[in-house]
Amino acid sequence: MTAHATHETSGTAPTPLRVGLVGYGLAGSVFHAPLITATEGLVLDTVVTSNEERREQARAEFPAVRFAASPDELWERADELDLIVIASPNKTHVPLATAALKAGLPVVVDKPVAGTAAEARELAALAGERGLLLSVFQNRRWDNDFLTLRSLIADGELGEVQRFESRFERWRPQPKGGWRESGDPQEIGGLLYDLGSHVVDQALALFGPVAQVYAESDVRRPGAAADDDTFLALTHTSGVRSHLYVSATTAQLGPRFRVLGSTAGYVKYGLDPQEAALREGVRPTGGGGPWGVEDEALWGRLGSGESPLTGGGAPVRTLPGDYPAYYAAVADALRGKGENPVTALQAAAALDVLEAARRSARDGVTVTLPAPSASVSTAHATEEQSA
Repeated sequence: MTAHATHETSGTAPTPLRVGLVGYGLAGSVFHAPLITATEGLVLDTVVTSNEERREQARAEFPAVRFAASPDELWERADELDLIVIASPNKTHVPLATAALKAGLPVVVDKPVAGTAAEARELAALAGERGLLLSVFQNRRWDNDFLTLRSLIADGELGEVQRFESRFERWRPQPKGGWRESGDPQEIGGLLYDLGSHVVDQALALFGPVAQVYAESDVRRPGAAADDDTFLALTHTSGVRSHLYVSATTAQLGPRFRVLGSTAGYVKYGLDPQEAALREGVRPTGGGGPWGVEDEALWGRLGSGESPLTGGGAPVRTLPGDYPAYYAAVADALRGKGENPVTALQAAAALDVLEAARRSARDGVTVTLPAPSASVSTAHATEEQSA
């Protein structure tokens, strides 16, 4: 795709692609750095952080890694790198991705790629003009339950899907603070844009474009400044209705998925185990056992006519989760051997929904999105009074 992405040597294994990682907080240290280093053909070259404690943390796990105090140092030696991964706070995603692309470097950006769909599309256009990869880290497409559900739908096990319920709920009655819970719009915080980016992306990946959006969004916890309890109702152009819940105030957690079709339903409790494993220091390589596999007791159930909690349905083996597949696909795309696993335009479509949800919750209306063929922007979306 670019000069940065070739590195092919005739008759030998290709030279690893060198990755610069901007940010070493939760996203950088728990997700990106371990997954990059677990991917054949990628090497973690440089970590950008000025925090000495985080440098020591990175050095302990990746002794050969180099450090930079600011992203500008990466742009100055762009010819030494093949990919930039942006895992810094949300408000920095657009300016950093723009700078990386202008420096001639392919980019992976953590979700949300931007605060607005328009900004995401501008980044996509810039990447297209430069002939560079721009990919968005939507790792939840490789969750175990999502992979299992997608397989069930493809095999026709549910019949025609009519309703998709997805919950990403937590019980955190005390705010933790920090930019993710800030009420400052510039920070792009709150659960709608954090966990909402995941559940909306999954719904679009499964059931396609959305015609209408209704949302309810609240700040429940004393001292909280950003939404911490939000519900979205989406009507897909396919006719499927998605009900999506993201919350930090859920004292009793519901099923992660409840999917109802014309012939059967699928109910799955519990979160994919990969994040917990990564947080505990378990890595996809290194003899830690099978990756992304969950206990049989957590398998979902497929059936009709009775609750799974009272024995209804039959257990369905959950497919292994596979976060490493994302960076493997990125490496293939950089070498011209595969497609971008998550494009900025796909992320922009999710941001169309998130922006509509924010307007819906604010104004108490249902937002109608333009047909995908008619427009790529929600700037002229119409609003209708909700029932």
